[in-house]
Amino acid sequence: QVRVVESGGELVQAGGSLRLSCQGSGRSFSMHAMGWFRQAPGKEREFVARIRVNGQTSYADSVKGRFTISKNKANNAIFLQMNSLKPEDTGVYYCNVNNQIGEFWGQGTQVTVSS
Repeated sequence: QVRVVESGGELVQAGGSLRLSCQGSGRSFSMHAMGWFRQAPGKEREFVARIRVNGQTSYADSVKGRFTISKNKANNAIFLQMNSLKPEDTGVYYCNVNNQIGEFWGQGTQVTVSS
C-alpha cells in the first residue's frame, strides 16, 4: 500500500513564500514521477509541477519562475518552493505519485493567499 502525505500549507499574504512537502511511503516505495496539483474552490484540479526520477521537471505556465519543485535523494519525497504568491494560487494542493503499480494521491494541504 502506498501512502502519500502532504504538509506545509497555511495562510500567507500575497507576495510571500511557502514550502510544501510530500512524503511517500509503503513497502518498496518507488516512483517514476511525483508532482503537485491544486484545486481552487469551484474549479477543477489542475497541474502545477512534476519531477521525474531522473530529475527532469515541468511546470504549469502560471507558476513558471515562481515555483520550484525538488526531490530528495531517496526519491520518496518532493518539495514545492512557492515564491511571489498570488491570491489566485489559493487552493488545496495535492501530491501525486506515479509508479509501476499505479497512481496515488494524498489528502491535500490548504494554501490560502490573502490580498
